[in-house]
Amino acid sequence: MSARTHTRPTHPATGSIEVRLPWWAVALPAITFAALLLLIAGSGEAHAATTDPAVGRLLERIVALMTR
Repeated sequence: MSARTHTRPTHPATGSIEVRLPWWAVALPAITFAALLLLIAGSGEAHAATTDPAVGRLLERIVALMTR
């Protein structure tokens, strides 16, 4: 005699939305974005950079607003 397996229904109940994400599915992209933003913002000290300083000032303001 085979045992029954318990499976979740493939469709949620009518009128409800169920979204289940693991914690790392949200945390890893957020950490990666923050790390890349810090790398870009910290590159203002590079002597070889010949771009417009307005981009650096914009990033500095964003970092300043985020750290308040």
